[in-house]
Amino acid sequence: MTDVPVPFELVPPNFVPSRFDNHIQRRLSNMQGQYLDQQAYHSLLAEEDRLLYQVYELKRPELAGELLHGISIVHPGKVGREYYMTKGHFHTELDTGEVYYILKGHGFMVMETPEGSWAVEELCPGRVLYVLPRWAHRSVNVDPQEDLVMFFVYPGHAGHDYGTIEEQGFRKLVLEQGGQPAIMDNPRWSLPGAP
Repeated sequence: MTDVPVPFELVPPNFVPSRFDNHIQRRLSNMQGQYLDQQAYHSLLAEEDRLLYQVYELKRPELAGELLHGISIVHPGKVGREYYMTKGHFHTELDTGEVYYILKGHGFMVMETPEGSWAVEELCPGRVLYVLPRWAHRSVNVDPQEDLVMFFVYPGHAGHDYGTIEEQGFRKLVLEQGGQPAIMDNPRWSLPGAP
């Protein structure tokens, strides 16, 4: 972390920042219970603990007024019919949003509110997506060969709540159907607080 403004480069084709403070690697084992087809999940995990996605963070103090930012790279692949995806999260401070700028690849952003409203938006190079406050979000890579690469920025005090999604999942899933991505209901999802 630096106390003076310092630029960095995002060089194609991989767009890994020329400098970063933290590199997170999420593997198949980090996604326990997140994929619909648990038999396919365990079969793949028995073969290899594959790398699903990476995050390169440029750290700043986690305070209001600061902007945390970095690069997210979701690799291509599927677990059963379900595409590789990020864990997804709400912000701990629910009234904070996040901006994504898509640099490479093709995918979808799956989003929902605590009350159960949902949206799914397509991601492609040059597109900017503003995820509103109160919306959980998950990136899904539907390209069979290419990484989904995005620049992100969010308020320093936003925080991450992964636990809610780990417990309830997302209302919608992105699965392959007839060789194309399809948005489907998650049969395991239920409105938080419902019996």
